[in-house]
Amino acid sequence: MQYGYFDDARKEYVITTESTPYPWINYLGTQDYFSLISNTGGGYSFYKDAKLRRITRFRYNNVPLDLGGGRYYYIYDDKDVWSPGFAPVKKKLDRYECRHGMGYTKITGSRNNIETEITFFVPIDFNGEVHKVVVKNMGDSDKNITLFSFVEWCLWNAQDDQTNFQRNFNTGEVEIEGATIYHKTEYKERRNHYAFFSVNAPVTGFDSDRESFLGTYNGFDNPEAVLEGKSRNSVADGWSPIASHSLDISLKPGETKELVFILGYVENALEDKWESKNVINKTKAHKMLEEFSTAEKADKALKRLTDYWDDLLSRYTLVSGEDKLNRMVNIWNQYQCMVTFNLSRSASYFESGIGRGMGFRDSNQDLLGFLHQIPDRARERIIDLASTQLEDGGAYHQYQPLTKRGNDEIGGNFNDDPLWLILAVVAYVKETGDYSILKVSTPFDNDESKAASLAEHLKRSFDHVINNLGPHRLPLIGRADWNDCLNLNCFSMEPGESFQTSTSKDGRVAESVMIAGMFVYIGKEYAELMKKSGSVEESIRAEKEISRMEKAVMEYGYDGEWFLRAYDDFGKKVGSKECEEGKIFIESQGLCIMGGLGLSDGKAIQALDAVEERLGTKYGLVLNNPAFTKYYVEYGEISTYPAGYKENAGIFCHNNAWIMCAEAVAGRGDKAFDYYTRIAPAYTEEYSEIHRMEPYVYSQMVAGKDAKRFGEAKNSWLTGTASWNFVAITQYILGIKPDYDGILVDPAIPKAWDTYQVTRRFRGDTYKITVKNPEHVSKGVKSLLVDGKEAASAVIPYAGDGKVHEVTVTMG
Repeated sequence: MQYGYFDDARKEYVITTESTPYPWINYLGTQDYFSLISNTGGGYSFYKDAKLRRITRFRYNNVPLDLGGGRYYYIYDDKDVWSPGFAPVKKKLDRYECRHGMGYTKITGSRNNIETEITFFVPIDFNGEVHKVVVKNMGDSDKNITLFSFVEWCLWNAQDDQTNFQRNFNTGEVEIEGATIYHKTEYKERRNHYAFFSVNAPVTGFDSDRESFLGTYNGFDNPEAVLEGKSRNSVADGWSPIASHSLDISLKPGETKELVFILGYVENALEDKWESKNVINKTKAHKMLEEFSTAEKADKALKRLTDYWDDLLSRYTLVSGEDKLNRMVNIWNQYQCMVTFNLSRSASYFESGIGRGMGFRDSNQDLLGFLHQIPDRARERIIDLASTQLEDGGAYHQYQPLTKRGNDEIGGNFNDDPLWLILAVVAYVKETGDYSILKVSTPFDNDESKAASLAEHLKRSFDHVINNLGPHRLPLIGRADWNDCLNLNCFSMEPGESFQTSTSKDGRVAESVMIAGMFVYIGKEYAELMKKSGSVEESIRAEKEISRMEKAVMEYGYDGEWFLRAYDDFGKKVGSKECEEGKIFIESQGLCIMGGLGLSDGKAIQALDAVEERLGTKYGLVLNNPAFTKYYVEYGEISTYPAGYKENAGIFCHNNAWIMCAEAVAGRGDKAFDYYTRIAPAYTEEYSEIHRMEPYVYSQMVAGKDAKRFGEAKNSWLTGTASWNFVAITQYILGIKPDYDGILVDPAIPKAWDTYQVTRRFRGDTYKITVKNPEHVSKGVKSLLVDGKEAASAVIPYAGDGKVHEVTVTMG
């Protein structure tokens, strides 16, 4: 390929050119400390919260792209200055390679017979990142070089860091101890945390003041200290603190020098903040540095990290006849699901980490993709989310990961949010068999005095819909439903006003057919969960409400050939053939059919055919059609985008998965898999020059057929596309679904497939499932054998013995 290739054996994507169409990044970290790193070393680091505990600075929308933030290394070789990661110096390299792996990135660059390999990773149970640097003399004569490191400290609160310069330029403080530079800005006041950057070798010099290192008018590509081959030994005092080391290295031919740099974060208890007056307590930092005092220790930690990921990824594995499908299911889709679990939508190359915390609906949906890997942490996340729920069953739209409290600035009234909590809990109980979670006492609005069982939280989520119905007995949309840009109560004419948090209507008219479909789909799951957990009366009540909603949808929500999207504040149809623009939307087609609506009378098939005819493109399904070409004040933000971008007829990859699921429910496996291949990253690699984003992870959106840049992606990594596409391929197409009493096998595959094998760990057991398709059908299970014995149904009974079980499924 033009820019790189997949190395499936090592679970890596190998980038072979510095000039990717856009920075192709990776994420480091599994628990509390996280880093973003691009293929040339850009990005930034933070502890738990990208807004409130930002460790290194990053400049978004910068020119040149991806410069002005990162962890940079410079080589000074007899006045020739270059960077092994290409950036920031951008000198031509004799060889360049970047390997993005599971939780680590390895960048190698060589020039003038010096090869430098840097491995970046965040170790397990460690609040910091390790940079293992290996410098080798590849020539036949001695080499004397100077290696410079560089990071720039952010002053903790990333928003204040970018705005409050009259204060910030006077607060920067550091301490220097040997080869360690400590960033202690504001530590003597209200903060109990500091950061540090260190190397496990004596240094020739250092710098901690940015201007001293760069020069007043120089950039990161030509810092004065590096150009002269000599650090200034500057100690920051206000202005902009940084951390840079210089090390003189002499290498004979073939000789290698290994160094370990540590970028770390420390918190001290109030009574243990100081070693002496104005000298920070470095005990924890010293311990962290000792953990990685040698390259061997770093190698051991990296091995532990790769073992960790190997174990996680072994819990669902596929062997099929398609390499691209295998690598998506076995490696990259699961990996991205874990990243979205950790970060929701908070920090990417398109989300600054400042404007958003953890999304309520986002995080509940993300659970669906990683439950099989870390169910214990999923349980914790569910309780965290439910604890921010409001007493009426509504929810804060976001919460801050550091405080775990609802975000007052955004508030709530996004009326789809509560239902996603039900779906997350249902998925958790099916995966684990742990009904006890329903009894956990859980606060409302983080107030323990208002605590109730999680089951009560789910009841209020369910009732929030039926307590907020509009004129057609359909759910009120509130500020928005899943599509935050469909703002039917906003009516904004004020420049700069937020569409999503501003309302000028009472909100008692505009209705969402999408939420109605969700209510039927998720409501059925709620009713079954209540029945399984012994709440039979609640299950019966729920079924009655679902039946009422089904009637309302089919009476008022079907437009003759497809499902409507909504009713606006005037009571007019949205997403109807009666509309001038935006005649059909994707969301309600998927969720209504997933809920079983229209399956018995052919209306679901009719709607799905309309989806392909009106929304289908070679790069995926657009969100709506025709695109809006003017501003509709009654619709809001959706009509502000140019045609073909984002919610205005862009290819929103997240909801493409709902159509895959709907096609599978309808039994049309060929079409379901066709849609899957149109947006799965490994299938986009062949046209990366058009797609531009990483060919190993999903993007949120791709420019639609009305756009000038049709096929170009944006907003990669942090998107619900990851979890929903994993659900679509593994549970709906491959058809291996966790259920209350075992694993339901219900494939909807292309008719041409002969066989495939899935190995699935489930509640401590391992099930090796071979699916055979001798009659070449898309759907239908003729027989199911478990350890040679025929099962009574298409559900593999849960054995609970911790053993490996052989399962043979024959379709027909």
